[in-house]
Order: sequence, then structure tokens, then C-alpha cells
Amino acid sequence: MKRYRNGEIWDFEHEVAVASNRQVILGLDGGTTSTVCICMPIMPLSDTLPDPLPVLARAVAGCSNHNSVGETAARETLEQVMADALSKSGSNRSAVRAVCLAVSGVNHPTDQQRILTWLRDIFPSHVKLYVRNDAVAALASGTMGKLHGCVLIAGTGTIAYGFTEDGREARAAGAGPVLGDWGSGYGIAALALTAVIRAHDGRGPHTMLESTILQTLGLSSADELIGWTYADPSWARIAALVPVVVSCAEAGDEVANKILKEAVQELALSVKAVVQRLGLCGEDEKNSFPLVMVGGVLEANQRWDIGREVMDFISKDYPGALPIRPKVEPAVGAALLAWNELMKECLQEAYRS
Repeated sequence: MKRYRNGEIWDFEHEVAVASNRQVILGLDGGTTSTVCICMPIMPLSDTLPDPLPVLARAVAGCSNHNSVGETAARETLEQVMADALSKSGSNRSAVRAVCLAVSGVNHPTDQQRILTWLRDIFPSHVKLYVRNDAVAALASGTMGKLHGCVLIAGTGTIAYGFTEDGREARAAGAGPVLGDWGSGYGIAALALTAVIRAHDGRGPHTMLESTILQTLGLSSADELIGWTYADPSWARIAALVPVVVSCAEAGDEVANKILKEAVQELALSVKAVVQRLGLCGEDEKNSFPLVMVGGVLEANQRWDIGREVMDFISKDYPGALPIRPKVEPAVGAALLAWNELMKECLQEAYRS
């Protein structure tokens, strides 16, 4: 175990007295907007999980997507949030049995291996380490740690990810804004900004998005919008305009309504692609499967309910889709994944002995 480049992050361990019999698990959900780390105690193996789940500490930090902020900044954020969670729980790295790090931007085995190598430098050799895409933790937050079904995330970015009970997996979308995260918060807001510029130029229809967005941002003209956009083109900053698009659609603006309807179709198509590739719906396309829905874009807090519209679109083809709104956050899902994997390995070791 090394102190890595940020040795001072772990200085608190010199002052922490940890109960020798208390072992913990860390679950991390790292997205484009924020990173959350949950510290949970090891729970005994049981058919039913305790309700509520025991959470010793929760820590929050900024973006940890290496495609967005760079690898160095992403690693520093992840290491800091893990240290904060352990410090708050009165634990240290020696008490950790398993870590599940679920972060956006993990799209290939080389991404996983690079992060695993880095984590191995931080934690003692006995710690079990698991690295997954953040969509996997979101699915687990709805299924309480079981990898089966499909998850649709629509927040700043979007992705659909699914698993069969025998371990096959598939994904759709989630390629980032350059390659088309259509239906995401960024995608919706970017189309709205484009519509404003087109209307201002006379290349597109008039839309109340122009006056409403300018007022929201405190700008006096669409010309100023160009400078605002490129001054800090961060994904989350752009995506924060989604509520403005929804309010304009609710007020009857045709352009805003078209943007949201296209977003619904794109999100539904992502789910359908995963369901078809994995055969989650069965041969007759009527089998039931969990569909976990996560992210601010899908939250039912407006009359123009994007989540409900997506579900209605999907149900026409797959009536067995069972929508689930998670009761715990994805970081808890990551911790449950680590716990499930740890219990499986313990059972296998016990069987071999």
C-alpha cells in the first residue's frame, strides 16, 4: 500500500483509532456532475437486507469522469472522497474489505485495468477491488445489488445498460456529447441553445426559448449567448438549462416541445437496443424485467414528465418492463455490489476448504 501522490489526504489515519473487529465496504458513484462515496459496515449474509441499510458515512466531491476533467484530476477527486468517507466513519484503509468504484467514462477493459492498478497502490493487498461503469451502480441501486434487468440514466449525460441473469451485458448511448448523448440533459439544453441561435439568425422558427433562456442567464441578446456558452462549456453547466426547456414546452412552445419529444424517443431507443440485444423481454417480448430509471431528466417534478413519456413509449413494445425508481442512491448500489461479490467469494472459499 502506497501513499500515492496525495499522501497528505491520508494523514487523518495517524489519529484514527479503529475498532479491530469492524470491517467496512466503500461504494463510489462517480458521474459527470459529482462523486459520492458511501461507507457501510460488512453485513452478515442473509436472504433479506436490513431496512434501512446501515450507512456509516457519506462524502461528496466533484466530477470524476476522466474524459471530462482529465485523469489526474479524476484520480485526486476519487482519492479525496474515499478518504473523506473513511475519516467521517472513524475508519481507515486497514478496515476496508472491498471497494466498488463505479464511474462514468469506464467504457473498456483498459479503463478498468488502469483504475484497478491505481487503486491497488492505495489500498492494502487484502482489499477486494471492483471497477464498473456508473450505470452498473445505478442498476444495483434499484435491484438492491442484483445485476439483472436494464437501467436508463438520464442526467447530465445518458446511458442504457443491461444484464441478464447469466451475466451477459450490453449498453447503448453513453458516448458523450460529441458522439451524441441525445436525450441527456446536455443534449436537450444544447438543442435549445442551438434553436435560440437559429431563431435569432432567422434560420429557424421563433421560439420563446430565446427570451426565457436569455432572461435566465442575465443576458441581453442572443449574441452574448455565444460568449456565455464557450466561456465554460462544461457539460453540467449546459445541462442545468433543462428546466427552462421544460417550462417553455409546458407553456406551449412548439420548438421546446419538439426537443423534448425527440429526447423521449432517443431515451426509449437506447433502452430498446439493450433489451433486444440481451433478450430481456423473452421470445414473445412479454417477459417481465426490471427497468431502473435514474437521473434528473427522468424525475417526475413537472407536468411535462419525460420519465413517464419514456416509459409509455417503451411499454408499447415491452409490456413486461417494470419501472423502478430507486429508494437508495447509486453509491449505495455500488456498496451493495461490493458486498454481494465479497459474499460470493467468501462462500466459494468456504466451499473449497
